[in-house]
Amino acid sequence: MELQLQGKVAIVLASSKGLGYAAAEELAREGALVTLVGRNEAVLHEAEARMLAQTGSKPILIQGDITKAEHIERIVASTMEQRGRIDILINNCGGPSPGTFDQLSDEAWQQGFELTLLSYVRSIRAVLPYMRKQQFGRIVNMTSSTHKQPIESLMLSSTFRVGVLGLAKTLAPDLARDQILINTVGPGRYATDRVIQLDRLAANHEGVDQSFIEDREKALIPMGRYGQPEEMGRLIAFLASPTNSYMTGQAFLVDGGAVRAL
Repeated sequence: MELQLQGKVAIVLASSKGLGYAAAEELAREGALVTLVGRNEAVLHEAEARMLAQTGSKPILIQGDITKAEHIERIVASTMEQRGRIDILINNCGGPSPGTFDQLSDEAWQQGFELTLLSYVRSIRAVLPYMRKQQFGRIVNMTSSTHKQPIESLMLSSTFRVGVLGLAKTLAPDLARDQILINTVGPGRYATDRVIQLDRLAANHEGVDQSFIEDREKALIPMGRYGQPEEMGRLIAFLASPTNSYMTGQAFLVDGGAVRAL
């Protein structure tokens, strides 16, 4: 399938590694011009080298913290200055602190809100003037499977990810009038640093080996394995492309069949 991404300009937040990087690399592979964003300069340069080797495309690198409004404004302004347009926004962030309700302080709730929901609000607000002016845009919000099936030990994620769905669903009719489509993807368990961290925390809590936790989690997934980041990247590239021309306001689970809810 031809995704018609050649020359399209994409900002991918939290994209120096993990699912964010996988989405950015797939976009670049299809011909998009990508802005990589991350907090760690060294990791960003590693991502740049990898993308150049894998796709032949040299990304813009912007070091920034997406919980800070001025950093998001700088990311968008710098991309516009260097590329002259913004066609695609991939909203992504690291997971908020794990914990049950009784374990989480007001500070943790505030940090989780700013990271998981408010950063998406701010980035969408920042790109919309440019997308509206050119009468084209694609926005893809990454959440997690907790937007469909809450997890007790991931209270912050289970709460704020649902807010991202509400944001996209409410925005979709208004944005569609300007040919801007917005959709949400919810990954299950993927072979990323975040899942390794969660498995390690569970192993420490239960006093078992980490491999026991991994085997137990994989047994709950009908496909019997964790997802590979590039599998998510391919879906995001389609949703962010002109080939997706009539789908907006929707939410997709990509979890190997783990969530059974309708």
